[in-house]
Amino acid sequence: MELELGLQGKRVLVTAGTKGVGKAVVGLLGKLGATVLTTARERPSEMSAEFFVAADLTTAEGCDAVAKAVMTQLGGVDIIVHVLGGSSAPGGGFAALGEREWLQELNLNLLPAVRLDRALLPGMLAQGAGVIIHVTSIQRELPLPEATTAYAAAKAALSTYSKSLSKEVSPKGVRVVRVAPGWVETEASVALAERLAAQAGTDYEGGKKIIMDSLGGIPLGRPSKPIEVANLIAFLASPRAATITGTEYVIDGGTIPTV
Repeated sequence: MELELGLQGKRVLVTAGTKGVGKAVVGLLGKLGATVLTTARERPSEMSAEFFVAADLTTAEGCDAVAKAVMTQLGGVDIIVHVLGGSSAPGGGFAALGEREWLQELNLNLLPAVRLDRALLPGMLAQGAGVIIHVTSIQRELPLPEATTAYAAAKAALSTYSKSLSKEVSPKGVRVVRVAPGWVETEASVALAERLAAQAGTDYEGGKKIIMDSLGGIPLGRPSKPIEVANLIAFLASPRAATITGTEYVIDGGTIPTV
């Protein structure tokens, strides 16, 4: 028997909902009875156009278009799940990160959440209820200086912003929570493991081990699955988590080595 989460009829916005964790969240919340609008730059052919808006959330104009679509297509929002994030910065440490690379990381990993919250929070506050979930990363605590300094810094900024926002709006009925995944076996991470495996002359499992070793090891012995992260998000978004706000939940298989 499945745990009843009370998400039937909830109006939900999920960013980056066509792949990886975002796609898993969209599918799970829809299965649980929520009405889910999602967004990405392009709509996959298998995804319904009815509750999808194509937009580039790294721009203010893209965020504005999504906020307007929420009001037009959902009539408001009860839950926002900010999944959008990632990094395209080159390796090479701090010297490889110029103005362009820093702005790209901030525009992808921090500002979309800030802009969408600013546009949609007034409606949540007016109804006296809502949940905002910011997907951060364990790299805010465990950055990889060779390649992810800017990404880690942007996620740290997102986490701090999320905490501050929770202190402001939780007394008014809106919960704000963070979920910090470690390595998740998404399409992108599978491609990375395969590429590393090819370079090292090993197989996919060998490529996975290279990634796990770079993180200092994963005690559980494997990365998380997208649906496992989605399960956590669904619970935190639900009335079952009614007194949870302002905190961060790590889902990393034990990667972070400290208390």
